Amino acid sequence: MPTYESMPFHLLTERLVLRPWDEADAAEFSALLSERGKGTPTVEHIRTSITELLTATEKTGIALLPIQRRDEGDFIGYCGLIIGRSTLEEPEIAYELFQRVHGRGYATEAAAAVLEAAAATGRTRLWSTVGTWNTPSLRVLEKLGFERDRVSTEDSGEVAWLTRSLP
Repeated sequence: MPTYESMPFHLLTERLVLRPWDEADAAEFSALLSERGKGTPTVEHIRTSITELLTATEKTGIALLPIQRRDEGDFIGYCGLIIGRSTLEEPEIAYELFQRVHGRGYATEAAAAVLEAAAATGRTRLWSTVGTWNTPSLRVLEKLGFERDRVSTEDSGEVAWLTRSLP
């Protein structure tokens, strides 16, 4: 099995900073997850999740990273690599941003930085899984060169599986 470098955990783009999680992110992370419409997780629960994310990062060398705007300094979401429905060798790119910042190119900008970070690990392919209803997210992936592999049906509905070769 090939070994991979750890991805960089501090990424800077023109407008964004992606960095490791901090306990101080818990309240904003909880607010972001509440936008899914399935209730608001407690800050304590999110602190536990952040600890789990940091532990997983140590083990795997890949990370889901909070996104902050450089000028405003505010937390606007997350982007990074996860195992998800895939594997450590070919992880998934994942992102979620507050609705208030949708449509400004932040997801594309953050995901492009994560793609570069993934390529730096020596990996040759990434996956993404997205609900087929999520047109904006599918557009971001299309801009980044992801291509549809297949569609599966899950309890949550139809899921598009997309892949992209690296670099």
